[in-house]
Amino acid sequence: MPIRDDESWDGAEVKYMEVVGVRVEMPSNQPIVLLKEFDGERYLPIWIGAVEATAIALAQQGVVPARPLTHDLFRDVLEGLDAHLETVNITSLSDGIFYADLVFSNGIEISARPSDSIALALRTGAAIYAHSDVVDEAGVPIPDEQEDEVEKFREFLDTISPEDFGRTT
Repeated sequence: MPIRDDESWDGAEVKYMEVVGVRVEMPSNQPIVLLKEFDGERYLPIWIGAVEATAIALAQQGVVPARPLTHDLFRDVLEGLDAHLETVNITSLSDGIFYADLVFSNGIEISARPSDSIALALRTGAAIYAHSDVVDEAGVPIPDEQEDEVEKFREFLDTISPEDFGRTT
């Protein structure tokens, strides 16, 4: 059962996060995935690789590649083993690097990169949580009056394709 915002892991407060999407940060041309607090106004930008950005964008757009990508394969292996991913927990931020854990139905937790974790969560329907300290440290508040900018960003996300990241499926 997923953790709710009023619950915790290791005694720490957590925040339920939703995936807004991916974009390319200029001028560095570096992809980021943007998460948002479900019941808040803070956004959590995580810099990721182009391959992971493509995997996240494809999952959000509902694109099914002709052959399974790595995250699709992982999802299929979990289904074949009759296991499922319960939650993705973004646990910490150290020296600019985010850390995450995959929490499986059998109680096993495995450390993973947040980008891979998010791509897998989108394919499996797993909930994504971030430790409140991570959101406090790296979260960017965007007040309601700036929601127009967020909506423009969402519209941008609807127009991107894997080719925008320099890779095709």
